[in-house]
Amino acid sequence: MAKGLLVTYALWAVGGPAGLHHLYLGRDSHALLWMLTLGGGGLGWLWEFWKLPSFVAQANRTEGQRQSSGGRTPPLSLIRFVAQMIVGIYFGLVALISLSFMANFYIVGLPLAVGLGVLLVAAVGNQTSDFKNTLGAAFLTSPLFYGRPIAILPISLAASITAQKHRRYKASVGSETLSVRLYRLGLAYLAFTGPLAYSAFCNTAATLSYVAETLGSFLSWFSFFPLLGPLTESFLLLPYRVWMLLVGDPGFSSGYFREWEKLYEFVSSFQEEKRQRAYQVLSLSEGATNEEIHQRYRQLVKIWHPDHNRHRTEEAQRHFLEIQAAYEVLSQPRKPRGSWR
Repeated sequence: MAKGLLVTYALWAVGGPAGLHHLYLGRDSHALLWMLTLGGGGLGWLWEFWKLPSFVAQANRTEGQRQSSGGRTPPLSLIRFVAQMIVGIYFGLVALISLSFMANFYIVGLPLAVGLGVLLVAAVGNQTSDFKNTLGAAFLTSPLFYGRPIAILPISLAASITAQKHRRYKASVGSETLSVRLYRLGLAYLAFTGPLAYSAFCNTAATLSYVAETLGSFLSWFSFFPLLGPLTESFLLLPYRVWMLLVGDPGFSSGYFREWEKLYEFVSSFQEEKRQRAYQVLSLSEGATNEEIHQRYRQLVKIWHPDHNRHRTEEAQRHFLEIQAAYEVLSQPRKPRGSWR
């Protein structure tokens, strides 16, 4: 049955951020992506306004036309590559918040989450990529940054490059009933949101700590670059500034600003607690020099390396990860409180 452009625009306007128009056009991967990201943060949903006619034309192609494109390689797309990177990082951050309590999370859970995010973007539209190679690149990159949240970046980069290298057109398959498609989308949605919801409602205090730690780590990633740090903070404060421009209500906006201030103060205080804890783990006094920190780190790593403590492997691995995390915290430049203002 041919798809109508007017119906597509109507569904885009009514339920675009939830992917209703993509579900109507049979673009289930795109629909799931929009469901999990609320239309790409709203920006992807708005950008699609100009793309809907091509989406409808693609959905109305005959089976013969689809099969004829199967032997060719799709053109390289910078937009798709960047989207794979962003969604891979997004999936990794969600996994870090909701699943980091799992054993071997950095070996199994994190690369799996990032790889699936990259593959989801790779499967948008009439394209796809190789499942095994993409996940394989994610799993091979993960041990190089074991125990560090920053591992999300190189894992996403490696998986995105691999997905682009093995990109191809989807093979023609028979049509499925709407109930089967909805069932599959529902399972995928629950698999993504279930652990996050459980952590939020059943382990609220720990989840807040994970969120603060993840947000702090995310902001600290940009501290090595003079321009990216302020740009990131400006982006996070963008809703407040937009509201000031549009409404200009001093009462509400000042209260709204205080809410953002509380968020930053919470993250800042949590980061300060992490630094104090890091000094304790490395048995250093606060204000130790970088040379002292590095020297103490090398000493403790030699003492607690799991290969040197085979008679107490679990204890050694726990201390080893704590030492690595503490060294990473203290290696980051310290940001003065209130500097984001």
